[in-house]
Amino acid sequence: MNYIFKLMTILLLVAGLVTGLSLPVMADDGGASDSDSINEKLGVPIVVYGDTLTDAQKAEVRDLLRVAEADAVQEYDVTGQDIANYIDGNPNSNMYSSAKIVRQEEGNGLTINIVTPDNITAVTKEMYANALLTAGVENATVDVASPVKVSGHSALTGIYKAYDVEGEGLDKERMELANEELDVATDLAEKDGMSQEKVSELLTEIKKAIADQDPATKEDVERIVKEQLDKLEISLNEADREMLVNLFEKMRDLNIDFDKVKNQLEDIATTIKDKIDDLGLDPGFWEKVANFFSEIFESLSGLLKGLFN
Repeated sequence: MNYIFKLMTILLLVAGLVTGLSLPVMADDGGASDSDSINEKLGVPIVVYGDTLTDAQKAEVRDLLRVAEADAVQEYDVTGQDIANYIDGNPNSNMYSSAKIVRQEEGNGLTINIVTPDNITAVTKEMYANALLTAGVENATVDVASPVKVSGHSALTGIYKAYDVEGEGLDKERMELANEELDVATDLAEKDGMSQEKVSELLTEIKKAIADQDPATKEDVERIVKEQLDKLEISLNEADREMLVNLFEKMRDLNIDFDKVKNQLEDIATTIKDKIDDLGLDPGFWEKVANFFSEIFESLSGLLKGLFN
């Protein structure tokens, strides 16, 4: 027991160091962020509602997202036509999931809060974070809510629309690719033996490897995907492997600079590892802990050398 207590203490200390030295991507279930204080430099929070909501449901979402005064936020509706415009989706889609975006100062990273986790059934906070980084969204606090059970896809389109109408338009190809990534993630999470956390971990680790290795060819992408599948002991059929390779090959073609957000990917990976551990420790847990510490201290060592050189 004393050994475990010491281990947990070390974990907390290291987590504190890493959090303080990197751009955070935090993804926490719970209440929505506060909208009462307006950042005059960055503008008021933006709230985007699914247009299928009834008036009563919209009022409920306002409460869930802690929108006390309509004048204190900029409000928009996201429609099926928006899904068609932004990600070539079905214009007849019903839109329920909604989002509030609070822009943050450069360096603050992404914070994702799913306010109604029981009603967002297919998309996890880590999946949102990964997709938004792919689309090019960085420094923001994003709250997602729905009054009914839905997959959560319309909230992502709403976030894209919010940036567009506010004059911070995102690249359409990256938005479409981020949505494809979300589709791949939710599809894989439905496979036998694949949890949502495991899928998020896989996608994050592949992005980290791409940031480290900067693959020049599709063959390089195939190798990275295989390496990460082997490392995480994930078995996929040939069709699913090809789906992953094609997704990340498209990212390579778009020259998405994952090295720019590598610290944020590290934070997502740490959050996912914590969740997997909470769900049950596998036989290789202690080896993974040792590797985890080794990687952290190696990263810290490199950072400190950079600071003093």
